[in-house]
Amino acid sequence: MTKNKTVFVCRSCGSESPKWIGKCYSCGEWNTYVEEVVMTGKSKSTIGKKDTFSINRKPIPISQVSVDELPRIDTGIAEFNRVLGGGLVPGSLVLIGGEPGIGKSTLVLQMALQLKERSILYVSGEESPQQLKLRADRLSGNKIENCFVLGETLMEKIINHTENINPDLLIIDSVQTLEREDMESTAGSISQIRECTAMIMRLAKEKNLPVILIGHINKEGNLAGPKILEHIVDVVLQFEGDRHYMYRILRSIKNRYGSTSEIGIFEMLSSGLREVSNPSEMLLSHHTENMSGIAIAGAIEGTRPFLIEVQALVSTAAYGMPQRSSTGFDSRRLNMLLAVLEKRAGFKLAAKDVFLNIAGGLKIVDPAIDLSVTTAILSSNTDLVVPQDICLTGEVGLSGEIRPITRIEQRIAEAEKLGFKTIIVPKYYKGIDFGKFKIKIFQAGKLEEAFRYLFVQ
Repeated sequence: MTKNKTVFVCRSCGSESPKWIGKCYSCGEWNTYVEEVVMTGKSKSTIGKKDTFSINRKPIPISQVSVDELPRIDTGIAEFNRVLGGGLVPGSLVLIGGEPGIGKSTLVLQMALQLKERSILYVSGEESPQQLKLRADRLSGNKIENCFVLGETLMEKIINHTENINPDLLIIDSVQTLEREDMESTAGSISQIRECTAMIMRLAKEKNLPVILIGHINKEGNLAGPKILEHIVDVVLQFEGDRHYMYRILRSIKNRYGSTSEIGIFEMLSSGLREVSNPSEMLLSHHTENMSGIAIAGAIEGTRPFLIEVQALVSTAAYGMPQRSSTGFDSRRLNMLLAVLEKRAGFKLAAKDVFLNIAGGLKIVDPAIDLSVTTAILSSNTDLVVPQDICLTGEVGLSGEIRPITRIEQRIAEAEKLGFKTIIVPKYYKGIDFGKFKIKIFQAGKLEEAFRYLFVQ
């Protein structure tokens, strides 16, 4: 006999408590407990029959496990394949998160429409089949017969339709809208998300069916739902970007079948997402006249090198308290670099407003753009122009030294390919032949050396 009881569940880690407490005893987060209604005395069966994934299996040596029959599925989108590590793995769960309106549904539907040789079931709990048809017509004018759409939120019905159609790929948009009939809590609650994802996992592993889940994010920018959701799935992807800009980045947070250092870059157009194979040419603006406060940085996101434009504006503080504002760059690191410029390089910036912007709406975490940030700030402060044919790359330390960075050869090759004549790099490298590059390479060990080369000669 089933009975209902009330427990309190942590939204961060999923731990349960019989009463509300302010601080989670498991993960240490504050004010994360929410009330949930759970059922006791019921069967743990999730699909309604015996789980063939857990029975009739015997332990075998790992050397005898064959993976030849499980080739990766080509998604038809090269940038998507790059982030996944070569394509979708049969039986894998891929979770894609991002802000509302960033293009998550567009990305997966565009991928589904390109897989013309495979049957796909697209389950949407947020849009009707008519809305999906309108979007599909906008993304692809061709008639698609292999993509089936379903507007449903009950897990039991979704599993029945999946078994009847037997698709090659299952897409669910979104996991926060799913619910089970035998649970009293509402859709989107922690218990519903956890149990529905567990059902999907069993279905995927039993049938070797790749599943793509779309998830919402909370106000902190993390995936909504319990942390156990990210532990269950095999791949966690973050689709990010500024909605006021056209560029989007697909970033890997977790990947059991590939590297987490890869990113995919897209451009949002009226006809859908377009892959950006060479982001450097699109992120660099071509000015007709020389302007101060602009420096070109050689950055790397994942394993891909590209050049970005760093813009800075330094002006006298008009309201007494100087402002420090950055877009696309860590504001705490900006404050650190300003302190280095004041203490080590002797530039007085304490009474001035400093505004920093990474062109294109990108968020860069590569420390190698420190040298470009400091150069752009100094250029704006002194109103001296950095030559347009010079690129910079290097990490700035607290003593004002320019520290070596990784993959320096890839950065130099990218600057050379785009026609830059000079690149300023850190000084201390061993075993690297800079003579094979045609671009002029200036090695600087201190900020003063780089500034003297740029502004004094």
